Amino acid sequence: MDHPIKVLIVDDDPQIRELLCACLTGFGMAADVAANGTSMHRLLRSAVYDIIVLDLMLPGEDGLVLCREIRATSDIPIIILSARSQSTERIVGIELGADDYMVKPFEPRELVVRIQAIVRRTRGGDGARRMSSEIQFADWRLNVTARHLIAPDGTVVTLSSAEFRLLSILLDAPGRVLSRDFLLDALRGRGANSVDRSIDVQMSRLRTKLREDVKDPQLIRTIRGEGYLLNAQILG
Repeated sequence: MDHPIKVLIVDDDPQIRELLCACLTGFGMAADVAANGTSMHRLLRSAVYDIIVLDLMLPGEDGLVLCREIRATSDIPIIILSARSQSTERIVGIELGADDYMVKPFEPRELVVRIQAIVRRTRGGDGARRMSSEIQFADWRLNVTARHLIAPDGTVVTLSSAEFRLLSILLDAPGRVLSRDFLLDALRGRGANSVDRSIDVQMSRLRTKLREDVKDPQLIRTIRGEGYLLNAQILG
């Protein structure tokens, strides 16, 4: 990678902040910490980070509120941490734009691996990187440099980092059926939970950005029992 990964840890537990800082710096990353949303926003105004590790249960504004606020102005990757494992919370977090979700207690080494994988893909280290700055498909264009879509009417449509990666994977394999397991591995690394339905949530968000008919999507088709297929010719 071009420079050490810079992580912002947002957690109200000082022991967890200390543990994560020690772990991340031990793996060559740089880490700053915030105990609440106010401190987080102050740090985001004064520094640039590659990724945010965001606790769900915080004093004042909780992690879901902060995730929504971050995503309204930035596509910086977000990993949510939570002591609760309910699938509904995980789905809500993904719907709000989080890239990953880990349940406490967790193995710090696993968090390191997930951070490295997400940042590597965000920086363009995967197969989605292309020589052209724009990829045309159907009547849409994906600006690879700015990481946004340009609609047929010229409207700029912002993408979260997860949405950008997901679309890039689909664009690398037009006309091919990609299984949920393949997409999960590509987005989150091998060993991702094969029953995790967050890929369906992310696909729904991407379809909404592409103005698909939710009842009868044509651009990104669902192949029942198999996965998803991008039904478009790629130009550029």
